[in-house]
Amino acid sequence: MTPASDTLLDSSHTVLTPEYVEFRFTLAGIYSRFLAWLLDSILVMMGTGVVLAILNIAMMAFPGFASALSLVIYFLVDWGYGIGLETAWSGQTVGKRVMSLRVIQESGVRIGFYHAALRNLVRPVDRLPLFYLVGGITALVSRSHQRLGDMLAGTIVVRERRLKVPSALGTTGEEGLLADPLFVARVKKLSTEEREVILSAALRREELRMEARLQLFSALGARLQEALAMEKPAHLSDEKWTLLVAAALVPPQNARAKLPRSRPRASLSA
Repeated sequence: MTPASDTLLDSSHTVLTPEYVEFRFTLAGIYSRFLAWLLDSILVMMGTGVVLAILNIAMMAFPGFASALSLVIYFLVDWGYGIGLETAWSGQTVGKRVMSLRVIQESGVRIGFYHAALRNLVRPVDRLPLFYLVGGITALVSRSHQRLGDMLAGTIVVRERRLKVPSALGTTGEEGLLADPLFVARVKKLSTEEREVILSAALRREELRMEARLQLFSALGARLQEALAMEKPAHLSDEKWTLLVAAALVPPQNARAKLPRSRPRASLSA
């Protein structure tokens, strides 16, 4: 359940694919983002304290240098924490993970080092004059709840949820192909973005109107034949073919369990 105070600040961000299918992402509210920032700030201060404790001897030898060194170390730890974790964890820090938030590009795909670096390097400006006043006001008036760093990097902060893997992914009726090491090996070589699109389409296909559903899986089916360098079995529809690939992406022991982490909460419609 989402706290009522934060729900009031939530809105959605819509991405239209070339197949004219809409992906709607629920934007994170100011309240949840503040709590995530607060937890991250505590961790950054703790990390800074550890580093300064290690350098304590040197700081005692040069007392005039202590304050300047503390400030420099704080910003290095702060920037390194945000940039490093958001790059490694696909748009999440510890605070965002606890609050089930994620930073993604405005196009709906995951961020990389470039986007994480841009949005975090602008934090000193967003923090002015105190407690993210500039960033908070900017996020409130922005249609997509973007602070200055998000506007520069072209990113948004969204909510995410856990989704159960449908039983169709675990029992496709094509056990022979799923047991083929060559097929599985080719599927595992798909890019992260391709995997996310396939799993998202498989998990949310029931939310699509029939026309949009046919268009989406037709495009995915053709793309998968090209990416896997193999022909689709003649007796399989494009949707069944895509579901078969999705089944190969899901670990067998977790086929009927919850995914570790889904993409940000999204709904599809034509």
